[in-house]
Amino acid sequence: MSVSKSEIINKISKNFPNLYKKDINKLFDILIAEIIKSLSNGERVELRDVMMFETRIQKKRLSLNPKTLEKIETPEKKSVLFKCSKEWKKKLNEKK
Repeated sequence: MSVSKSEIINKISKNFPNLYKKDINKLFDILIAEIIKSLSNGERVELRDVMMFETRIQKKRLSLNPKTLEKIETPEKKSVLFKCSKEWKKKLNEKK
C-alpha cells in the first residue's frame, strides 16, 4: 500500500489544525522542488537522522532489446540513490 501526497497533507493538517492545507501543500511542493534542484546540480541532500539522497551517474553502455535481440547504445544518465538513517532502519525492522 502506498501513501499519496494528499494523504500526507491531510495527516499533517489533522496534527496541526492551525495550519491551512494550502500552506502545507505549498511547503511540501517547495521542499520537493528544492530537493530536485539540488540533486540536478549534483549536490547531496542530507536530512540528518532521517534520510539522504545522492545522484549517481550510470555510464553509457550497450544494452540488448529482449524482443528483437538488437544491440542498443544506452546513453549516460543520472540516477538517485536513497539511504535511510540507522534509526529509521531499526524502527522499520521492529516487530509489532
